[in-house]
Amino acid sequence: MHYRELGDSGIQVSEIGFGAWVVGTDWWGDRSEDEGVEMVRHAIDRGITYIDTGDVYGHGRSEELIGEAIADVREDVTLATKVGYDFYDNPQAGHGELPKEIDPDYVRTAVEKSTDRLGVNTIDVLQLHNADADEITPDVLETLDELEEEGLIRARGLALGPSIGWLAEGDLAIEAEFDAVQLVWNVLEQEVGSHFLETIERTGSTTSLIPRVPHSSGILNEQVTPDTELGEGDHRGFRPDEWYETGWEKVEKLRFLEDPKHADGRRTMGQASLAWLLSHDAVATVTPTFRTKADIDEWAATSDVPKLSDEEMVRVEELYAGGFGIDRDDGMDSLRSSLDGEDLRSAGLDELAAD
Repeated sequence: MHYRELGDSGIQVSEIGFGAWVVGTDWWGDRSEDEGVEMVRHAIDRGITYIDTGDVYGHGRSEELIGEAIADVREDVTLATKVGYDFYDNPQAGHGELPKEIDPDYVRTAVEKSTDRLGVNTIDVLQLHNADADEITPDVLETLDELEEEGLIRARGLALGPSIGWLAEGDLAIEAEFDAVQLVWNVLEQEVGSHFLETIERTGSTTSLIPRVPHSSGILNEQVTPDTELGEGDHRGFRPDEWYETGWEKVEKLRFLEDPKHADGRRTMGQASLAWLLSHDAVATVTPTFRTKADIDEWAATSDVPKLSDEEMVRVEELYAGGFGIDRDDGMDSLRSSLDGEDLRSAGLDELAAD
């Protein structure tokens, strides 16, 4: 495992992180709480030291289980969590989005409750969870400053929503020198990541990017195939059928990434997908969705597989620009934005979606 700095915070994170939304919830497959804790400990044994959870996952239960899992190795772990959804006063209705609450008083209270559940004095990376641009106010930023000064948090981040929108929010965080912006980004969904790379270059910001869903909900690690039947409640089932149908064709166009013809070894498609993201200097860590210990073993080894060559990077870029040669709707034209689509239109991404 290799390690990188998060922004200019001085905090080191493992190139592969552990997205703990699989612990304390059943949205990514059913597992017992003991199995969830065991998976976290197994990941730490494999060098994965960046653990990313959220207070809303399992309505606090994920944080409690993560606190249990890391209790004996707290000093070896970089611990991140998220606040911003008021689950204290609102019941969860399926996978529906809960009301958000990101005013200064709520953020402070939520952080204090998270430290209690995690059993720690300090949260290494606090992320605002899907905050809209108008919710990241000067008062909220001042509260984050105060929390850092008091030692309750060490770094700040913004975790963006699951759809292709939220460009204005990410740009705001980058320009405000947040330490990290977490986003959906992978070989099949490149627009937003590319946009933020341009923003970082334009502003000279030190903000790090943290890609999640690096395997595009199971396509790129081939855990969702034409024969897969997703269980009821499995979060991956919210993708349209057309997305998977075109995705399987795209994977076949990317097979060259598995056999780079390097003398020092091969990559799996799952590893290649992570390695592609890690080829971007602004990326500090990638948080795949681990479902089994075998996933952990395979993807934690990504640092040791051959890096993508310049030729391979160009070939991926050309495939993406040409739509992988597939002239068919992938079902993902409906994009979400907190600014009624204006941020997408100004970046030209609405035209890319329409194409």
